[in-house]
Amino acid sequence: MTNILSNDRLQGFFLDMTQRCFGELGIRDAQVTGYVADVLTEFARSDRLYRVRSRKNQRLDSVVEKLAEEEATLSRENPLMQERRQRKYMGDYTLFMSGIFRSHVERGGYLDYYLKEGSRSYLKVSEVDLSLYRTGFLLFQELSEKFEYFSGALDYMHKTYFAASSKKDPFSGFLKQIEGWMKVNVTDN
Repeated sequence: MTNILSNDRLQGFFLDMTQRCFGELGIRDAQVTGYVADVLTEFARSDRLYRVRSRKNQRLDSVVEKLAEEEATLSRENPLMQERRQRKYMGDYTLFMSGIFRSHVERGGYLDYYLKEGSRSYLKVSEVDLSLYRTGFLLFQELSEKFEYFSGALDYMHKTYFAASSKKDPFSGFLKQIEGWMKVNVTDN
């Protein structure tokens, strides 16, 4: 994306969209909407969407590939925090993909797997945070328990506010669409 999309503007855009869409569905938890907006901001940049790469630096698209590659590269330093980082990324990735790109995930035949893996990953983050007496474990517990609902809310957002892309690569179409919205300041309307 171009420099037009500063992180602050992108964050503000996604926070507004998340509050609007989630509010329409009766989800008014500020902590959840803020976190989901952060996930959208993070993954709106393709370098973050494809953070986990193969040893040959190839893009990994599936959760199974990402889990296998992360498992192979975990070092022995602080394995609990590394597992937390891995699980948080998997929860975020599966939420983003099963929500914003649900039709792509459904075409691949792995929506149910993504929903289960996302819930499992957020539950693990909650458990790690609780065991380390970290605040925020309740957020991840809620994300785990209502994962399918929040994923569906993102699907609703995509269908309601982002036109379907007819391009073969739905990801670049989505990123260009966000860039266009930001250029015309749609959130100011």
